[in-house]
Amino acid sequence: MGAKAQLNDVIDKVSVLNYEEQEIVLDVLTHRHIEKRREMILENSKKTIGEYKAGRAKTGTSKDLLADMEND
Repeated sequence: MGAKAQLNDVIDKVSVLNYEEQEIVLDVLTHRHIEKRREMILENSKKTIGEYKAGRAKTGTSKDLLADMEND
């Protein structure tokens, strides 16, 4: 079963739940989504700090950033 078919199956199953149960599903998914995003931000910050410590990150002012962007 493909991902799209699985998604449609999940949506169909949630659709038959009553309002309160759907609300619980929505709440759980919302909190899991928020937690996943936090994990992604944490991983990105660790990578960025590692790049900075390794000397592979640039520092400067906002004008420096704009100049770099114009030169790319």
